[in-house]
Amino acid sequence: MNPTASIAWPPLVSGTLIGRYRRFLADVALRDGRTVTAHCPNSGSMKGCSDPGRPVYLSIHDNPKRKLKYTWELIKMPGSLVGVNTLIPNRLVFRAIAAGNVTPLNGYDRITSEVRVSSSRIDLMLEKGSRRKCFVEIKNCTLVQEGVAAFPDAVTERGRKHLNVLQALVRQGHRGVIFFLVQRTDARSFQPADWIDPAYGKTLRRVHAGGVEIMVYDVMLTLKKIALKGPLPYRL
Repeated sequence: MNPTASIAWPPLVSGTLIGRYRRFLADVALRDGRTVTAHCPNSGSMKGCSDPGRPVYLSIHDNPKRKLKYTWELIKMPGSLVGVNTLIPNRLVFRAIAAGNVTPLNGYDRITSEVRVSSSRIDLMLEKGSRRKCFVEIKNCTLVQEGVAAFPDAVTERGRKHLNVLQALVRQGHRGVIFFLVQRTDARSFQPADWIDPAYGKTLRRVHAGGVEIMVYDVMLTLKKIALKGPLPYRL
């Protein structure tokens, strides 16, 4: 069996979240008494994982070209650490597929990232010879309520567009996969967040009935690394 794909965190410093604002900024009180502004690499609402007063963990970057030295990577919620960096899912899923850790996506020998399809970009394209191509769109899921992971955490027209692009690709004879990565450890299942964006849930059900595959995986998450764990059941 291939080793489980993982990503090691850079050295982290801990602090307490004061607040997130302007989507991409967060003020954090460090343990040494300083207050710093960190980059928040997440454009979503971060519902359920951005409570002021919670412990957070930041990576440090000494690149002089960066405006902000710190990046917010993790927050400790009551049931789990939560990864807030939306760049992580694509990197982790790419590595996991390449390592053979995602069984339904085994058997391809080439993975291409950020593939343009009409007016959109799909995260991954998998190929092997004359075998039909497989297109994979990856979504970061951080909202969990009573053990149920849900997506999206805000109304997302862009997310619905990606589903429709996958549906069109399936109609052309390709595989289309919507891959939800739950970047926390306290979920037992997944469902669309109909109470937040009913149109997304409706579209997800429609394209799934039309042949778009749904895959939901959770992670193993510590202050040292994040690794793919395994599939979660979903309910539509």
